[in-house]
Amino acid sequence: MKKLLIVCGPTATGKTELALKLSGIIGGEIISADSRQVYKGMNIGTGKDMDKVGKVLGYDLALPTEEFSVAAYMKFAGKAIKSLWEKGKIPILVGGTGLYIKAVVDGIGTSEVPRNETLRKNLETKGVDELFDILASDDPLRAAGMNSSDMKNPRRLIRAIEIAIGGIESKGKKHGNTEGVNADTLFIGLTAPKEYLDTRISKRVGKRIFQGIEREIDTLLKRGVTWDMQSMYSLGYRQFRGYFEEGESIDRVVESWVREEQKYAKRQMVWFKKDKRINWFEVNDPEYSKKVEEMVKNWYTRANAKKN
Repeated sequence: MKKLLIVCGPTATGKTELALKLSGIIGGEIISADSRQVYKGMNIGTGKDMDKVGKVLGYDLALPTEEFSVAAYMKFAGKAIKSLWEKGKIPILVGGTGLYIKAVVDGIGTSEVPRNETLRKNLETKGVDELFDILASDDPLRAAGMNSSDMKNPRRLIRAIEIAIGGIESKGKKHGNTEGVNADTLFIGLTAPKEYLDTRISKRVGKRIFQGIEREIDTLLKRGVTWDMQSMYSLGYRQFRGYFEEGESIDRVVESWVREEQKYAKRQMVWFKKDKRINWFEVNDPEYSKKVEEMVKNWYTRANAKKN
């Protein structure tokens, strides 16, 4: 059976760095599973490793003026995985967007639920808090996996409710190519104590400020990207709206960004902890990398032994 390695977990745990190391051990290539990294020109705020452009698949799949769906990601990832298998490579799916990973591995029968205009009309007058409460009631797992930008975006909330209700009404019917991959899959999850992770998040935000995210956003705005577009609801971008439009201080931007990233990390863990297939490692353990390597090597060796 073909093999697929998953490296997942909350933000700022060093997933890509670990995956790059593992790729050299098992002959793999990385596919990003990060909903923020799909946009071209959005590099600093999303944490793309620009030295690895060309080595990490899944970067720059859409213009920042375009919508990008889970269905679109499933289509891309499915083709990328198949191509790597054909080359004798092991795909390593890496990221913190739990819905993307679930879509690829397990499939999501509601990823292409059609628009429900009647439902949308009934929901369009409701506030974001009420919309989120409706979603949490209909699909608590999806609600738990939302980042702070999604939770404040009425369009995304309405679409999520539409998918949740559409999935219930479809009673398991398929909507397009929604089946997961058939593979021998190993899940590696990275985590850390809250205080440790909060510190890493704070330092990383500071680094991205230093790298010039302000200039990056200014360039996007000058190229016609607007604050109401899907891409600009991403963490690290949305927090700058008050800075650009109302002269809000950079200190306040940083404070808000750090706080929302920390909240997002907590919601990511709520999502991932529900998946019992994940083997968890704490990145504050000095030996964690060696432990991961040992598990991956054993999995890789057993898989090859069965093949031979």
